[in-house]
Amino acid sequence: MEKDLLLMKELTETAGPPGFEVRIHEVMRKHLADLQAELITDNLGSIVGKKGDSGPKILLAAHLDEVAFLITHITDDGFLRFLPLGGWWGHVMLAQRVKVLTGAGDLTGVIGSKAPHVLSLEERRNVLEIDNMFIDIGASSREEAEKFGVQVGDPAVPVCPFEVLPNPKLLLAKAWDNRAGCYLALKVMEQIQQENLSNTVYAGATVQEEVGLRGAETLAHKISPDIAFALDVGVAGDTPGMAQKDGRTRLGKGPLLGFLDRTMIPHLKLRNFVIETAREHNIPFQIDVMPGGGTDAGKIHTAYNGIPSMVIGVPARYIHSHVSVVHRDDLDHAVKLLVALLKKLDAAAVQSIKGLGPHDPARQ
Repeated sequence: MEKDLLLMKELTETAGPPGFEVRIHEVMRKHLADLQAELITDNLGSIVGKKGDSGPKILLAAHLDEVAFLITHITDDGFLRFLPLGGWWGHVMLAQRVKVLTGAGDLTGVIGSKAPHVLSLEERRNVLEIDNMFIDIGASSREEAEKFGVQVGDPAVPVCPFEVLPNPKLLLAKAWDNRAGCYLALKVMEQIQQENLSNTVYAGATVQEEVGLRGAETLAHKISPDIAFALDVGVAGDTPGMAQKDGRTRLGKGPLLGFLDRTMIPHLKLRNFVIETAREHNIPFQIDVMPGGGTDAGKIHTAYNGIPSMVIGVPARYIHSHVSVVHRDDLDHAVKLLVALLKKLDAAAVQSIKGLGPHDPARQ
């Protein structure tokens, strides 16, 4: 398997529930250190590599965490009750494998519920509530589950090995949301190693995005960037049942530029600067409008006096489930666009973006 695919495999298969990102934090730390980046962390566990010591500060922020679960109760019969960490939909959870991360080691379990054969007609019509699900780890009692190492407060993550599909451009894994962004941050840092940039780049990932964009707030205060890009995924609209009003983005048609989400409208001058750069370098892109979700940029752009921010990411199928699919070309084009932006974001360009005045035509 080639180097970049091995990196994707490592990033996606490593566990990183919100609040428990230590394993994926260490993976990012290792790769950023290998790139000779100066390592900077906040007190919650967000981590970036720094390149440069002068000029405007440009932040590229993915997030480390993935949607997961937290064990809240062990029944007398040894089953584990849980709560979601991040947004989950009951239909995608049943009969799926998980790893419970205990102090004694990882345990395989399966998410179960009452069998469909005994459900009432009304129950069959509705999405099963998460409160009615459990994780079966093969324990016969609470005591046996505790002997296996399980404690209330342990997290659990989905199980899905990384796989290249028959179309080698399509890549299947868990946690593309948001190990895709982590991959972008590392590849950009790799590609600018020999560049003499007119800015200081901070590239890495935050913690606890899926439960409230928490690491984004602390990292923004740690770095105080002049410009920020949130590196994330968006919902691909190219599967059966998706109406155009629900999403027009497609795998393989270019990286996503976020024009609107629940947490942010991008800075207009920065948005135009990104579009101009993409067109200048013949990089395909897609416009993403996501009224039902948000990214770390939602917290970053309101820090201090305001930080011009933009979401650049890739479309993904089936996010917030055990498995998701992205396209290799979208990842490659996103890296190309980010590198091109970093080469242009000198002091004059940043000041022009930040200097939105009352008579500026960009306000119209």
